[in-house]
Amino acid sequence: MNVLYTAEAVATGDGRDGRTRTTDGKIDIALSMPKEVGGSGEGSTPEQLFAAGYASCFHSALRLVGQRAKANVDDSAVGAKVDLCRDEADGYQLALTLEVSLPHSPSHETLILVEKARQVCPSLKAVRGNIDVNINIAGD
Repeated sequence: MNVLYTAEAVATGDGRDGRTRTTDGKIDIALSMPKEVGGSGEGSTPEQLFAAGYASCFHSALRLVGQRAKANVDDSAVGAKVDLCRDEADGYQLALTLEVSLPHSPSHETLILVEKARQVCPSLKAVRGNIDVNINIAGD
């Protein structure tokens, strides 16, 4: 594998009640447990960071495959929802839902582009077979 870029981050403190920062200093965030699971809810959560990462990565993949297909990807957007779930072993699992908006693309073309983006998006490749991923098309 040919490495094109490496991102580095460090987490400190008390796990989910600590800080995380990238080694280049571009991200420096206080973390806390969400109120829904007994925390203060004052800081960000890893799930929020995952959601931001998945949304931006899939959006980039969608625009790439759209541009290659000469599709109109103007005004496109991708939203992400990351659910923290309890699993059967009394541990935790994530689930991901992406909401895709391609307002200038016919629905049949959007479906094709979404499937192509699924194949090239490195974030989705990383979780394939590990977490449930649902993709909804805005307006459907």
